[in-house]
Amino acid sequence: MDQIKIGRFVAETRRAKGLTQRQLADQLSISDKTISKWETGKGLPDVSLMLPLCQALDITVNDLLTGARVSASDYQQKAEENMMDLIKENQENKKRFALSMVCAAITVIAVVALVFLASYLDLPVPARVAVLALAVATAVAGIGAAAVLEAQAGYYECPACHELFVPTLGEYVRGYHTLTKRRLTCPHCGKTGMCRHKIVR
Repeated sequence: MDQIKIGRFVAETRRAKGLTQRQLADQLSISDKTISKWETGKGLPDVSLMLPLCQALDITVNDLLTGARVSASDYQQKAEENMMDLIKENQENKKRFALSMVCAAITVIAVVALVFLASYLDLPVPARVAVLALAVATAVAGIGAAAVLEAQAGYYECPACHELFVPTLGEYVRGYHTLTKRRLTCPHCGKTGMCRHKIVR
């Protein structure tokens, strides 16, 4: 889906209805920053907000996901294309998440093997240091690659406003986390909390 095109369409439709970002945000019980993010193509409405947004703008969900008003003759085709886009996006997120888990597992195995070699083999000191340095480099590279893949796999849901967002890599790395949640600052409402990781919309 073309987020820029959808954002422009939301902005044009909102203006045509004579609404400000603040007025539309009030109707949806969200912040005007969230509307701004949508309109600038930096995010898409959460699934739970799509119907209320469409009702406020007097458009269909199909219009919204297409980024233009869809004629009756094209409606079925566009609906199928939009559904396929969502399915494809969800599949890509699942693949990234699976790859991040595989990458993390391989990294752990490789680091343990290198540390074992450095500890139990009769090696000269320079060689032992080199193997340990390789273990550290492997750990850093593997964890970094796994983090990049996981950060791009899906979205995080803000516990305050329930908006979905993708954190920057810096925010992702710095955030304290559990298995399913990460402490992040929501770009929509500005609140910091334990955001749940969601692989699919």
